[in-house]
Amino acid sequence: MDRKTTETEGRIEAVLARALAVGTWLISAVIAAGLLLSFFPARMPYAWQVVMIGIGLFVLLPITRVILMLALFAGIREYKFAAVAGLVLAIILASLVIGVLYK
Repeated sequence: MDRKTTETEGRIEAVLARALAVGTWLISAVIAAGLLLSFFPARMPYAWQVVMIGIGLFVLLPITRVILMLALFAGIREYKFAAVAGLVLAIILASLVIGVLYK
């Protein structure tokens, strides 16, 4: 493994870590806002829906990571890793479709 490969791997890991950290903080803020709004039910009757949206976004965060990995690996021409990320994404989407069709 040469130095360029190590630097590229480090940049990919840094981008992924940053994206997950920022996403986690933003989604946590959405959930916190929903919880704060729930203290004022007369003014904001849909506060729990804000919380549920935040939880749904937490579920989507790993899927976003796979999409980001696919884009990053394709961008640096690591097609084997991009193919694996694409396969993982296809499996996730297939399970989503099966779950929706066969409740």
